[in-house]
Amino acid sequence: MSGSAALLVLADGRFPAGGHAHSGGAEAAVRAGRIRDAESLHRFCAGRLHTAGLTAAALAAAAAAGTDPLVLDEAADARTPSPALRRTARKLGRQMMRAARAAWPGPELDALAAARPKGAHQPVVLGLAARSAGLGPLDAAYAAAYENASGPATAVIRLLSLDPFDATTVLARLAPEIEEVARRAAAVCDGPVDDLPAASAPLLEITAEQHAAWPVRLFAS
Repeated sequence: MSGSAALLVLADGRFPAGGHAHSGGAEAAVRAGRIRDAESLHRFCAGRLHTAGLTAAALAAAAAAGTDPLVLDEAADARTPSPALRRTARKLGRQMMRAARAAWPGPELDALAAARPKGAHQPVVLGLAARSAGLGPLDAAYAAAYENASGPATAVIRLLSLDPFDATTVLARLAPEIEEVARRAAAVCDGPVDDLPAASAPLLEITAEQHAAWPVRLFAS
């Protein structure tokens, strides 16, 4: 499989990595009234992209570049203050690992799975999956950045019955920013792990804790 084709498979929303069950914070934002329509969805996704998205893209790029994934997993923990989001990241990482080992089996994925049987943080696994698929750091950063915007956009179609054409338009408008975030992440992936982006989104952390306590919800996070 060529590099471009592998990237399409990895970034495809139908790749069985569990992301469809998570809203990326959109469900809590909808309930709070911060996402009401396509324009407010655009603002939410842009904010997420330049904070959590940049951090995830940098971790994924560093993993694809060959940085020790266990060190990156600890760095991801340090960049995720919310226990609910840490649990979510590891659940998604475990599911991503299952899909990646089926699609692109390799010793590095096997070693991380053995070291983190309950799951490593999803961006780290994504980057290692990209590496196993023959992709580079920029490819991994693209996949992580796109996922951080596309997950909430897809969720809001269900949460608000938003027109899918409007949700797709939001992603199309964000394309230059997705590219910018991916390139920023890839540009620093070879440096010290402590110097990787640690952009924070406190409201996402707070609402993740609130969402985890809801007795009834449509999405797992």
